[in-house]
Amino acid sequence: MSTTAELLKGAAELFPDEVVTQAHVRHLDLPGGAGRFALITLDNGLDHTKPTTIGPQSLANLNAAVDQVEKEASEGAVVGVGVTGKPFIFAVGADLKGVELLKQHSDALAIGKGGHDVFKRLSGLAVPTFAYYNGASMGGGVEIGLHCTYRTVSKAIPAFSLPEVFLGLVPGWGGCTILPNLIGADRAISVIIENSLSQNKQLKGSQVFELGIADAIFEGADFLEQSLLWTASVLKGEIVVERADVDRGEAWDQAVARGRFVADSKVHGAAPAAYRALDIIEAAKDGDLQKGFDAEDQALADLIMGGELHSGIYAFNLVQKRAKRPAGAPDKNLARPVTKVGVVGAGLMASQLALLFLRRLEVPVVLTDIDQERVDKGVGYVHAEIDKLLGKGRINQDKANRLKALVTGVLDKAEGFADADFIIEAVFEEMGVKQKVFAEVEAVAPAHAILATNTSSLSVSEMAAKLKHPERVVGFHFFNPVAVLPLLEIVRGEKTDDASLATAFGVAKKLKKTAVLTKDAPAFVVNRILTRFMGEIQNVIDEGTPVATAEKAIEPLGLPMSPLVLLELVGPAIGLHVSETLNRAFPERFKVSENLAAVVKAGKRGFYVYDSGRPELDPEVAALLKQGDTVLTEEQVRDRVLDAVAQEIGLMLEEGVVAEAQDIDLCLITGAGWPFHLGGITPYLDREGVSQRVNGKPFLAPGVASVPA
Repeated sequence: MSTTAELLKGAAELFPDEVVTQAHVRHLDLPGGAGRFALITLDNGLDHTKPTTIGPQSLANLNAAVDQVEKEASEGAVVGVGVTGKPFIFAVGADLKGVELLKQHSDALAIGKGGHDVFKRLSGLAVPTFAYYNGASMGGGVEIGLHCTYRTVSKAIPAFSLPEVFLGLVPGWGGCTILPNLIGADRAISVIIENSLSQNKQLKGSQVFELGIADAIFEGADFLEQSLLWTASVLKGEIVVERADVDRGEAWDQAVARGRFVADSKVHGAAPAAYRALDIIEAAKDGDLQKGFDAEDQALADLIMGGELHSGIYAFNLVQKRAKRPAGAPDKNLARPVTKVGVVGAGLMASQLALLFLRRLEVPVVLTDIDQERVDKGVGYVHAEIDKLLGKGRINQDKANRLKALVTGVLDKAEGFADADFIIEAVFEEMGVKQKVFAEVEAVAPAHAILATNTSSLSVSEMAAKLKHPERVVGFHFFNPVAVLPLLEIVRGEKTDDASLATAFGVAKKLKKTAVLTKDAPAFVVNRILTRFMGEIQNVIDEGTPVATAEKAIEPLGLPMSPLVLLELVGPAIGLHVSETLNRAFPERFKVSENLAAVVKAGKRGFYVYDSGRPELDPEVAALLKQGDTVLTEEQVRDRVLDAVAQEIGLMLEEGVVAEAQDIDLCLITGAGWPFHLGGITPYLDREGVSQRVNGKPFLAPGVASVPA
């Protein structure tokens, strides 16, 4: 059998670029004569912007520190051992860059086993052990503390989580086994499954304490000092920590059943991690920790060697890294300052945009529209939203007053836009209307002002074609709801210059949006792919496949909602308009569904009614549908739809709509809620063999979002 040290040495050789965390041991005398204490501090030597992670060499360093304190504990030299982190950071889990490099199941197994072997030594010492969660704690960082006898938490902690399921893993260093045995299965499932699958929701310090994960909570300013005072009282017997009994009966089984329901509703069986975690939690009911640790090792190794984890890490890196450095964006030094924003239109979309610019830029924002009633309604919407923020305590009264004073509405564009630096239109999606608006704006706006369009599918170049200065027109396509979806497609027209584009990217950054540069091609990225996707579903329904079969066929993708529910959210009229735009551009691939046109003409908001609380085909819509007699199976529908999407993405990359396949995935994850665990769309199409079948090659090189070759 390999020793822990040998396991970790082998793993460290596979990962030479690890940012290594040291485990410094220092000794101190506890207050009140409680005795000599050993404190291990985890620190990678970098400031709080580079959080402490745990790779194989870091585990080896912690192992060596435990060697030292274990000897001291057995000799009676210390009365207790504590673990804490550097300022603001406890530890944020396994170093995923190392996980990405693993090629063999045995190497992956060694990482799981190595973590367990080191961490569980903390619970086996001859003296009590204490974890002091002083700052951000995630994944393996949380699990270090779970192996200790006692835990304290800082009130100031902004982020505490077990995010593994979100990425395609399980909490594999004790989380799945110890946490339910500590706080009960139901609470553990909320942390491990529910929070993870809710866009990696984080806990604050007070919630960690309320859940029973920590035994005591202290203010951030003197957290370690207070924790050591509390430790002294525990060791002297002045404080006895009492924990609630864990219900190992029916409540445990009900919790696991709830977890499976949550997993089904979020990933629809399309990703294995949540289900593997639930299997381990279910088996942990008997309290046999070692059996649980062995199951965690196996699950961890299987998932590391599966495509989903690599897709999850790929998606994580897209959102965390690529999103911050948009491909093809011009030099940011070319950007011009924006000190006033104009919004043409005062409808719902325009009002949402005005609110966003106001909150993020905190500069004057002026709305215009065709009559005073609309203008007043738009400004009224913004004021009402600011009042909501005030009511929730998100801003104070002074800030609310200041923001309200910055937003105004006028009828006269010359009055409103004469000193604006950035003017965006959000009027009716019709080329003639938009060209007319831009001509009016250009006549009154200063020469340096950017003219932006929120069009979802029309040509930016055509919109700018009749202007004296088409070089300052840029596409600035937001997704609805504006406050929720991060994506902003920035469209470069044929004449758009670098300074205008750089200014647009600068504004996007201040708006805290994920900006992706796209060529001026019909419907840009998200709407083009979704329209092809939805169009193919509509086609099979029109040809004769029952609506329920067509919808169910897509479930294995684990999308956040079914295609026809998505159509309802977008609005059938908008869906029809975009399909008509794309039909004009690519008639051989994009059909305009007569059934969809009939639904829009009848004024229906979608295909479903919700009388029973669940979506059921609206009888009035069913009466409108004219179907052929070609009935496909779910598998045939899925193949048709995925083949169509793979073909469209292939063509878009050939056309240079975006720089790389990675930008397609970033757009779909941040603009359409495409499942994070699939890594977007291209890794999924590669993994399922669709890219090869349709285009003769995968979209991504081996190892980019898959197990390295």
